[in-house]
Amino acid sequence: MSLELVVVIPAYNEEECIQQVVAHWINGISTYVSPDKFKLLIINDGSKDRTGAILDEISGIYPNLMAKHQLNGGHGNAVVNGYRMAVEMNPTYVFQTDSDDQFDVKDFGNFWEKRNQSDFILGYRKVRHDDPFRLVITRILKFSLLFIYGTYIDDANIPFRLFKTSFLKKLLHALPVHTPFAPNIFLAVLAKKSGQNLFNIPVIHKERETGEVSIRHFKLLKVCWQSFKELVAFRVHLNSLVKEITQGK
Repeated sequence: MSLELVVVIPAYNEEECIQQVVAHWINGISTYVSPDKFKLLIINDGSKDRTGAILDEISGIYPNLMAKHQLNGGHGNAVVNGYRMAVEMNPTYVFQTDSDDQFDVKDFGNFWEKRNQSDFILGYRKVRHDDPFRLVITRILKFSLLFIYGTYIDDANIPFRLFKTSFLKKLLHALPVHTPFAPNIFLAVLAKKSGQNLFNIPVIHKERETGEVSIRHFKLLKVCWQSFKELVAFRVHLNSLVKEITQGK
């Protein structure tokens, strides 16, 4: 039986909440998609705690769960690998979120209702529960995209997005060979530039109650500078890539 949806969730050191997240999303998605029509694909990005072990332990409890383990390659690498695995499973749609339990599956319903109106639907965190330094970086990113690409996107890097799989294939083909630090930003820009109605649907963003943010302060500033350089370099190829996407090549 063909799949209607694959939910991609990268995970790193989330032993305190990973079982709760799995249950939350499987139970929640089941209210919108028949249980035999979707999979929850969790990419364990080389966690140093018991995240991987817990996923293996509960895989027998949740038939919808697929846990894939990889060496630590960073969040962006795990996201892209998850997307590629999901595409190979050939569902009609792919959804991506994170494993830190800061999002509510109830917001997924607003995306699912609009799935036939756009090949790419994006959320935005109307109220964002992150530390002030991260919020400043986010604002800088928002205006960097406007400056570099002439494109304003409320929350370009949000891990709450729905793709039609046929469109996601085109986006992945357009990504740089070397996976960018924040690939979701590039995908959002490509989708917007190719004429998709992102909708920018507001979603709940909860305070993190377990674990800790893996990229903080100085390191965050460093990787943001790296991302900015990647965005500038990507700008050179943007028009040709958008042309390929819109022409279906």
